Amino acid sequence: MSSSYVYILASSRRGTIYVGVTTHLARRVHEHRNGLGSRFTKRYDVTRLVHVETYDGVEFAIAREKQLKAWRRAWKIELIERDNPDWVDIYPRLNW
Repeated sequence: MSSSYVYILASSRRGTIYVGVTTHLARRVHEHRNGLGSRFTKRYDVTRLVHVETYDGVEFAIAREKQLKAWRRAWKIELIERDNPDWVDIYPRLNW
């Protein structure tokens, strides 16, 4: 079984937030960073990877993505800041 990922991108610290799901995190974030991810992320320049969760099975990741998308913005900010208080872009740390 391959891993699936739920990720949160941000435009800046406490800026615009985007929640997504993928089976290939590095490739998908690369797409967002190059304007190929989604119209939303391209329009609002949402390219900073600030949070990642790993799941065994895409069905669990999709369920979590839906849960996070339904959350209030303040809860998403709390989630990000729990592990990444400075909203550091973790994309450079990904292993391709």
